[in-house]
Amino acid sequence: MTHVDVHPLVSPWGRFGLYTFFIDAPEPAIVDTGIASSPAEGMAPALEAIGRRIEDVRWILLTHGHIDHVGGAHALWELTGRRAQVVVHEADAPMLRSRRAHVDEYLHGRARYLNDPEGAAKVAAAADAVISGEMEPTMLLKGGETLSLGGGVTVSVHPVPGHTPGSVAYVIDGQRSVFAGDAVQVHGAANGFPGYADPAAYRAGLRYLRDEVRPRHLYLGHPYRRADGVPYGVELDAGQAREALQESLDIEAAVGEAACRCLRDGLRETDSPYSPFAPVAERLGYTGDPTLEPSPFFTSMHGYRTHFDQSS
Repeated sequence: MTHVDVHPLVSPWGRFGLYTFFIDAPEPAIVDTGIASSPAEGMAPALEAIGRRIEDVRWILLTHGHIDHVGGAHALWELTGRRAQVVVHEADAPMLRSRRAHVDEYLHGRARYLNDPEGAAKVAAAADAVISGEMEPTMLLKGGETLSLGGGVTVSVHPVPGHTPGSVAYVIDGQRSVFAGDAVQVHGAANGFPGYADPAAYRAGLRYLRDEVRPRHLYLGHPYRRADGVPYGVELDAGQAREALQESLDIEAAVGEAACRCLRDGLRETDSPYSPFAPVAERLGYTGDPTLEPSPFFTSMHGYRTHFDQSS
Protein backbone atom coordinates (compact mmCIF):
# COMPACT_ATOMS: atom_id res chain seq x y z
CA MET A 1 0.00 0.00 0.00
CA THR A 2 1.44 3.34 -1.07
CA HIS A 3 1.71 5.86 1.77
CA VAL A 4 0.70 9.39 0.79
CA ASP A 5 1.55 12.61 2.57
CA VAL A 6 -1.10 15.09 3.69
CA HIS A 7 -0.37 18.83 3.92
CA PRO A 8 -2.70 21.30 5.67
CA LEU A 9 -3.13 24.50 3.65
CA VAL A 10 -4.14 27.58 5.65
CA SER A 11 -5.95 30.46 3.94
CA PRO A 12 -6.67 33.82 5.63
CA TRP A 13 -10.24 34.83 6.49
CA GLY A 14 -10.51 37.86 8.79
CA ARG A 15 -9.42 36.82 12.29
CA PHE A 16 -9.45 33.15 11.31
CA GLY A 17 -7.53 30.76 9.14
CA LEU A 18 -9.46 28.39 6.91
CA TYR A 19 -8.07 24.89 6.65
CA THR A 20 -7.99 22.72 3.57
CA PHE A 21 -5.87 19.63 3.00
CA PHE A 22 -3.67 18.53 0.11
CA ILE A 23 -3.41 14.77 -0.51
CA ASP A 24 -0.11 14.27 -2.35
CA ALA A 25 -1.26 11.35 -4.51
CA PRO A 26 -0.44 10.64 -8.18
CA GLU A 27 -3.77 12.35 -8.92
CA PRO A 28 -3.53 15.06 -6.23
CA ALA A 29 -6.61 15.99 -4.20
CA ILE A 30 -7.64 18.96 -2.10
CA VAL A 31 -10.20 18.39 0.67
CA ASP A 32 -12.51 21.41 1.10
CA THR A 33 -11.91 24.78 -0.52
CA GLY A 34 -12.38 27.60 1.99
CA ILE A 35 -13.91 30.73 0.47
CA ALA A 36 -13.60 32.50 -2.88
CA SER A 37 -10.19 34.00 -2.12
CA SER A 38 -8.67 30.85 -0.58
CA PRO A 39 -7.36 29.06 -3.70
CA ALA A 40 -5.34 32.02 -4.98
CA GLU A 41 -4.36 33.59 -1.63
CA GLY A 42 -3.80 30.49 0.50
CA MET A 43 -3.60 27.24 -1.45
CA ALA A 44 -1.50 28.27 -4.47
CA PRO A 45 1.39 29.81 -2.47
CA ALA A 46 1.30 27.01 0.12
CA LEU A 47 1.53 24.38 -2.62
CA GLU A 48 4.30 26.28 -4.37
CA ALA A 49 6.25 26.27 -1.10
CA ILE A 50 6.25 22.45 -1.08
CA GLY A 51 7.05 22.17 -4.78
CA ARG A 52 3.53 21.39 -5.97
CA ARG A 53 1.28 23.17 -8.45
CA ILE A 54 -2.38 23.97 -8.00
CA GLU A 55 -2.89 23.32 -11.73
CA ASP A 56 -2.08 19.64 -11.13
CA VAL A 57 -4.91 19.04 -8.61
CA ARG A 58 -7.30 16.44 -10.05
CA TRP A 59 -9.79 15.96 -7.19
CA ILE A 60 -11.73 18.52 -5.15
CA LEU A 61 -13.33 16.60 -2.28
CA LEU A 62 -15.99 18.52 -0.36
CA THR A 63 -16.87 17.27 3.13
CA HIS A 64 -20.10 19.30 3.28
CA GLY A 65 -21.89 22.29 1.82
CA HIS A 66 -21.26 25.21 4.19
CA ILE A 67 -19.85 28.36 2.60
CA ASP A 68 -16.46 28.19 4.30
CA HIS A 69 -15.93 24.74 2.76
CA VAL A 70 -17.44 25.09 -0.73
CA GLY A 71 -16.90 28.83 -1.27
CA GLY A 72 -13.62 28.35 -3.12
CA ALA A 73 -14.70 25.32 -5.17
CA HIS A 74 -15.45 27.11 -8.43
CA ALA A 75 -12.29 29.23 -8.20
CA LEU A 76 -10.14 26.17 -7.47
CA TRP A 77 -11.77 24.24 -10.31
CA GLU A 78 -10.94 27.14 -12.66
CA LEU A 79 -7.30 27.12 -11.49
CA THR A 80 -7.06 23.42 -12.41
CA GLY A 81 -8.16 24.29 -15.94
CA ARG A 82 -11.55 22.77 -15.05
CA ARG A 83 -9.85 19.38 -15.10
CA ALA A 84 -10.44 18.44 -11.45
CA GLN A 85 -13.40 16.30 -10.40
CA VAL A 86 -15.59 18.24 -7.95
CA VAL A 87 -17.11 15.75 -5.51
CA VAL A 88 -19.91 16.29 -2.97
CA HIS A 89 -22.68 14.24 -1.34
CA GLU A 90 -26.01 14.58 -3.13
CA ALA A 91 -27.74 15.90 0.03
CA ASP A 92 -25.41 18.94 0.19
CA ALA A 93 -25.05 19.46 -3.57
CA PRO A 94 -27.68 22.27 -3.60
CA MET A 95 -25.23 24.38 -1.53
CA LEU A 96 -22.69 24.13 -4.36
CA ARG A 97 -25.25 24.71 -7.11
CA SER A 98 -26.94 27.73 -5.61
CA ARG A 99 -26.12 30.65 -3.33
CA ARG A 100 -29.83 30.86 -2.55
CA ALA A 101 -29.66 27.43 -0.87
CA HIS A 102 -27.60 29.01 1.93
CA VAL A 103 -30.33 31.61 2.55
CA ASP A 104 -32.99 28.88 2.55
CA GLU A 105 -30.98 26.86 5.10
CA TYR A 106 -30.82 29.94 7.34
CA LEU A 107 -34.55 30.70 7.00
CA HIS A 108 -35.64 27.12 7.71
CA GLY A 109 -33.55 26.85 10.88
CA ARG A 110 -31.77 29.38 13.06
CA ALA A 111 -33.55 32.42 11.60
CA ARG A 112 -36.65 31.46 13.58
CA TYR A 113 -34.87 32.36 16.84
CA LEU A 114 -32.53 35.19 15.88
CA ASN A 115 -35.20 37.89 15.35
CA ASP A 116 -32.95 39.73 12.91
CA PRO A 117 -34.99 41.48 10.18
CA GLU A 118 -31.78 41.83 8.14
CA GLY A 119 -30.71 38.22 8.72
CA ALA A 120 -31.59 36.76 5.34
CA ALA A 121 -30.05 39.74 3.53
CA LYS A 122 -26.83 39.30 5.53
CA VAL A 123 -26.61 35.60 4.63
CA ALA A 124 -27.29 36.45 0.97
CA ALA A 125 -24.55 39.09 1.04
CA ALA A 126 -22.11 36.64 2.64
CA ALA A 127 -22.92 34.00 0.03
CA ASP A 128 -22.36 36.54 -2.75
CA ALA A 129 -19.05 37.63 -1.23
CA VAL A 130 -17.43 34.32 -0.35
CA ILE A 131 -18.83 31.79 -2.85
CA SER A 132 -16.66 32.00 -5.96
CA GLY A 133 -19.32 30.62 -8.30
CA GLU A 134 -22.35 28.38 -8.54
CA MET A 135 -21.56 25.08 -10.20
CA GLU A 136 -22.76 21.58 -10.87
CA PRO A 137 -20.57 18.98 -9.13
CA THR A 138 -18.85 16.59 -11.53
CA MET A 139 -19.51 13.66 -9.18
CA LEU A 140 -22.41 13.17 -6.76
CA LEU A 141 -21.88 10.85 -3.80
CA LYS A 142 -24.35 8.66 -1.96
CA GLY A 143 -21.72 7.18 0.39
CA GLY A 144 -19.79 3.94 0.13
CA GLU A 145 -17.86 4.92 -3.00
CA THR A 146 -14.13 4.34 -3.50
CA LEU A 147 -12.24 7.00 -5.45
CA SER A 148 -8.97 6.13 -7.16
CA LEU A 149 -6.25 8.78 -6.90
CA GLY A 150 -3.84 6.78 -9.07
CA GLY A 151 -0.85 4.63 -8.15
CA GLY A 152 -2.91 2.32 -5.95
CA VAL A 153 -4.07 5.18 -3.72
CA THR A 154 -7.77 4.99 -2.93
CA VAL A 155 -10.08 7.13 -0.83
CA SER A 156 -13.31 5.71 0.57
CA VAL A 157 -16.40 7.82 1.24
CA HIS A 158 -18.23 7.46 4.58
CA PRO A 159 -21.50 9.34 5.23
CA VAL A 160 -21.49 11.03 8.65
CA PRO A 161 -24.62 13.21 8.46
CA GLY A 162 -25.62 15.37 11.39
CA HIS A 163 -23.66 18.61 11.07
CA THR A 164 -25.34 18.79 7.65
CA PRO A 165 -27.42 16.14 5.85
CA GLY A 166 -24.63 15.52 3.33
CA SER A 167 -21.57 15.53 5.60
CA VAL A 168 -19.04 12.84 4.64
CA ALA A 169 -15.66 11.67 5.87
CA TYR A 170 -13.00 10.79 3.30
CA VAL A 171 -10.59 8.04 4.37
CA ILE A 172 -7.26 7.28 2.69
CA ASP A 173 -7.48 3.50 2.62
CA GLY A 174 -4.68 1.56 4.28
CA GLN A 175 -3.41 4.44 6.41
CA ARG A 176 -6.69 5.48 8.07
CA SER A 177 -6.13 9.18 7.42
CA VAL A 178 -9.61 10.62 7.93
CA PHE A 179 -10.89 14.00 6.72
CA ALA A 180 -14.03 14.68 8.76
CA GLY A 181 -14.79 18.29 7.86
CA ASP A 182 -17.05 19.60 10.63
CA ALA A 183 -18.53 16.23 11.67
CA VAL A 184 -16.52 16.18 14.94
CA GLN A 185 -17.49 19.34 16.83
CA VAL A 186 -16.19 18.72 20.39
CA HIS A 187 -17.19 22.03 22.13
CA GLY A 188 -17.47 23.90 18.85
CA ALA A 189 -14.99 26.32 17.33
CA ALA A 190 -14.90 30.07 17.99
CA ASN A 191 -18.52 30.16 19.27
CA GLY A 192 -17.87 27.58 21.97
CA PHE A 193 -20.92 25.46 21.16
CA PRO A 194 -21.26 22.39 18.93
CA GLY A 195 -23.42 22.87 15.83
CA TYR A 196 -25.43 20.15 14.09
CA ALA A 197 -28.76 20.01 12.27
CA ASP A 198 -29.71 16.44 13.27
CA PRO A 199 -28.59 15.34 16.75
CA ALA A 200 -29.30 11.62 16.31
CA ALA A 201 -27.44 11.48 12.99
CA TYR A 202 -24.54 13.47 14.48
CA ARG A 203 -24.31 11.00 17.39
CA ALA A 204 -24.41 8.01 15.03
CA GLY A 205 -21.67 9.52 12.86
CA LEU A 206 -19.39 10.05 15.86
CA ARG A 207 -19.89 6.46 17.02
CA TYR A 208 -19.24 5.17 13.51
CA LEU A 209 -15.97 7.10 13.29
CA ARG A 210 -14.92 5.98 16.78
CA ASP A 211 -15.85 2.30 16.51
CA GLU A 212 -15.63 1.41 12.80
CA VAL A 213 -13.24 3.84 11.08
CA ARG A 214 -10.88 4.32 14.08
CA PRO A 215 -8.79 7.16 12.63
CA ARG A 216 -5.02 6.90 12.86
CA HIS A 217 -4.88 10.52 11.70
CA LEU A 218 -7.93 12.77 11.97
CA TYR A 219 -8.09 16.05 10.05
CA LEU A 220 -10.66 18.60 11.26
CA GLY A 221 -12.18 21.53 9.42
CA HIS A 222 -11.46 23.97 12.29
CA PRO A 223 -9.47 23.95 15.56
CA TYR A 224 -12.33 22.69 17.70
CA ARG A 225 -12.12 23.33 21.43
CA ARG A 226 -11.93 21.17 24.52
CA ALA A 227 -14.08 21.88 27.57
CA ASP A 228 -11.44 24.29 28.93
CA GLY A 229 -11.57 26.31 25.70
CA VAL A 230 -8.14 25.19 24.50
CA PRO A 231 -8.36 24.26 20.81
CA TYR A 232 -7.21 21.00 19.33
CA GLY A 233 -5.12 21.51 16.24
CA VAL A 234 -6.60 20.38 12.94
CA GLU A 235 -4.26 17.34 12.74
CA LEU A 236 -4.97 14.77 15.45
CA ASP A 237 -3.10 11.54 16.10
CA ALA A 238 -4.90 8.31 17.02
CA GLY A 239 -5.07 9.08 20.74
CA GLN A 240 -6.27 12.64 20.25
CA ALA A 241 -8.82 11.44 17.68
CA ARG A 242 -10.30 8.93 20.16
CA GLU A 243 -10.42 11.66 22.81
CA ALA A 244 -12.07 14.21 20.50
CA LEU A 245 -14.67 11.70 19.31
CA GLN A 246 -15.52 10.58 22.85
CA GLU A 247 -15.62 14.14 24.14
CA SER A 248 -17.92 15.11 21.25
CA LEU A 249 -20.28 12.28 22.24
CA ASP A 250 -20.17 13.28 25.92
CA ILE A 251 -20.92 16.92 25.10
CA GLU A 252 -23.79 16.00 22.78
CA ALA A 253 -25.27 13.82 25.55
CA ALA A 254 -25.19 16.76 27.98
CA VAL A 255 -26.60 19.20 25.41
CA GLY A 256 -29.27 16.67 24.41
CA GLU A 257 -30.36 16.07 27.99
CA ALA A 258 -30.72 19.82 28.62
CA ALA A 259 -32.51 20.41 25.30
CA CYS A 260 -34.98 17.56 25.78
CA ARG A 261 -35.75 18.65 29.33
CA CYS A 262 -36.41 22.18 28.04
CA LEU A 263 -38.66 20.83 25.26
CA ARG A 264 -40.58 18.59 27.69
CA ASP A 265 -41.14 21.55 30.02
CA GLY A 266 -42.45 23.62 27.10
CA LEU A 267 -40.68 26.45 25.29
CA ARG A 268 -41.19 29.92 26.70
CA GLU A 269 -40.28 33.23 25.05
CA THR A 270 -38.29 35.50 27.35
CA ASP A 271 -35.97 38.51 27.05
CA SER A 272 -32.96 36.19 27.15
CA PRO A 273 -30.78 36.17 24.01
CA TYR A 274 -31.07 32.35 24.24
CA SER A 275 -34.88 32.43 24.17
CA PRO A 276 -36.81 30.13 23.93
CA PHE A 277 -33.94 27.83 25.00
CA ALA A 278 -32.63 29.93 27.91
CA PRO A 279 -32.87 26.99 30.38
CA VAL A 280 -30.45 25.02 28.15
CA ALA A 281 -27.80 27.75 28.18
CA GLU A 282 -28.23 28.14 31.93
CA ARG A 283 -28.00 24.42 32.64
CA LEU A 284 -24.89 24.05 30.47
CA GLY A 285 -23.26 27.27 31.68
CA TYR A 286 -23.05 28.52 28.10
CA THR A 287 -22.38 32.26 27.96
CA GLY A 288 -21.33 32.72 24.32
CA ASP A 289 -23.12 35.05 21.92
CA PRO A 290 -25.84 32.91 20.28
CA THR A 291 -26.39 35.45 17.49
CA LEU A 292 -22.90 35.20 15.97
CA GLU A 293 -23.11 33.39 12.65
CA PRO A 294 -23.28 30.50 12.03
CA SER A 295 -25.22 30.46 15.36
CA PRO A 296 -24.45 26.86 16.38
CA PHE A 297 -26.52 27.22 19.55
CA PHE A 298 -29.76 27.84 17.65
CA THR A 299 -28.82 25.44 14.82
CA SER A 300 -28.48 22.61 17.33
CA MET A 301 -31.50 23.63 19.41
CA HIS A 302 -33.62 23.66 16.27
CA GLY A 303 -32.25 20.20 15.50
CA TYR A 304 -33.45 18.87 18.85
CA ARG A 305 -36.80 20.58 18.42
CA THR A 306 -37.26 19.14 14.92
CA HIS A 307 -36.25 15.61 15.96
CA PHE A 308 -37.62 15.71 19.50
CA ASP A 309 -39.93 12.71 19.10
CA GLN A 310 -37.01 10.45 18.14
CA SER A 311 -34.63 11.73 20.80
CA SER A 312 -36.96 12.07 23.78
